[in-house]
Amino acid sequence: MIKSLNKSMRILSTSAALSLMMLSAPHAFAATPADTLVEGFAIDDIITLDPGEAFELSAAEVTGNTYSKLVSIDLNDTSKVIGDLAESWTTSDDGLTYTFKLKSGLKFASGNPVTADDVAFSFERAVKLDKSPAFLLTQFGLKGDNVTEKAKATDANTFVLTVDKPYAPSFVLNVLTATVASVVDKKFITEKAKSVTPSADYKYDTDFGNEFLKTGYAGSGPYKILGWKANEAVILEANPNYYGEKPKLKRVVYRHMKESSGQRLALENGDIDVARNLEPGDMEAVSKKEGLAVTSAPKGTVYYFSLNQKNENLKKPEVVEALKYLVDYDAIGATIIKGIGEIHQTFLPKGQLGALDENPYKLDVAKAKELLAKAGLKDGFTVTMDVRNTQPVTGIAESVQQTLAQAGIKLEIIPGDGKQTLTKYRARTHDIYIGQWGSDYFDPNSNAETFTINYDNSDEGKNKTLAWRNAWDVPDLTKETQSALLEKDSAKRAAIYQNLQKEVLAKGPFVIIFQQTEVAGYSAKLKGLKLGPSFDTNYVYTISKE
Repeated sequence: MIKSLNKSMRILSTSAALSLMMLSAPHAFAATPADTLVEGFAIDDIITLDPGEAFELSAAEVTGNTYSKLVSIDLNDTSKVIGDLAESWTTSDDGLTYTFKLKSGLKFASGNPVTADDVAFSFERAVKLDKSPAFLLTQFGLKGDNVTEKAKATDANTFVLTVDKPYAPSFVLNVLTATVASVVDKKFITEKAKSVTPSADYKYDTDFGNEFLKTGYAGSGPYKILGWKANEAVILEANPNYYGEKPKLKRVVYRHMKESSGQRLALENGDIDVARNLEPGDMEAVSKKEGLAVTSAPKGTVYYFSLNQKNENLKKPEVVEALKYLVDYDAIGATIIKGIGEIHQTFLPKGQLGALDENPYKLDVAKAKELLAKAGLKDGFTVTMDVRNTQPVTGIAESVQQTLAQAGIKLEIIPGDGKQTLTKYRARTHDIYIGQWGSDYFDPNSNAETFTINYDNSDEGKNKTLAWRNAWDVPDLTKETQSALLEKDSAKRAAIYQNLQKEVLAKGPFVIIFQQTEVAGYSAKLKGLKLGPSFDTNYVYTISKE
């Protein structure tokens, strides 16, 4: 079966290869191929693989392994940014112009050369497509009608970015490490682009290859995307044109597996090489199994549930506060997230500038009842929570359901896959949503902006931050967060973020529960497996097999 699979994936179309894989029995992968890494991973949150649109954790891991950017995070010191496609860069004296010089001899997987024109096109398409992550670039003053002037190639190897304000340079560079700044192959994408009839909502006559890139590929990273079938698998193949350290393995397969127990059994049977979503009990079992091992890394990811301020009950300040007292943090920390996270109630993860390590809330049903009575809801109320049907969020949601009931609040859990729950959340049609937020880049603004900025609270708002998704209209916090971007003094900047965290703790419609420690069980046959500090730095090109 394995020989047949390998041969088929070389000669069949991507869709046919994927179909063959998915029709295989669950144990058809026993003794995974020597040249292939197979990971069991809950990837049902993937909606698209277009780096100009993708904004989900699993998708970011895929794009992080398949696309290159101008700059990337230094894994040895996450406070620093290093060149990826860029050989060097300079900042003008007024702090408004960034000039990048590209490395020579770069090629896309297609064989086309990587030029500054490709970089400029990548910025242009992300801004004009105006998908969820576009705000990362538009916050610099880039718009559809000025992006070709503000982000342009001045020659084949020189890209110039002009921003609208003298931001702290570290902030600008950190933003450019985000997925949305991935560089795509202009020539290849232009050939794949579809014509569009301009409208009031979209005034361009091309989709900039968006439909193609939902499942296609046009990058220059260590691996290229061979195919993706929703809720089943993503297949990567080594890119022979990659300029950097060559991948050790020919192929990587992310198999969609939701259940921790199923991942553990598959790992023990040799059906997969890595299990990515282990719960505490299964993680402990793997750590004791001969031939298997466990690795972990702290992540800049926080888990939370949020309260839609469109809901008449949830928008009452007393209810917001009451729900923060109706979480059994101690029990969740001792059971559901044991070994995979630690209780953390502020929106900045530990390790980032200005992060507070304060956890003022404990389960206090009496206090919560008192607050509900003040809100005119002494008998409680009924509310729904949208929950992705994976752990640990399902377990946390069930725990919260029980503690809310102690105060008379009836919580109805609405399960769904990642795409279903995210789509509803982004449309602001939820009551309560439980999920996770990972920093898009290693600067405190990444989390501060999404939790505290809401430029336009209408349903037509373009900056779809978490504050916007929950209809939290906060003009004062928006201004304060913006001021931090222009503060060059690190201590003063940290103080601004500390105050913002205190405001969200006290008043924000976010109940932040814990900071993630990512874990993975893996076969001892693997060498070079190391989880990164963020969801897009779990690199697989360093991994080999004995």
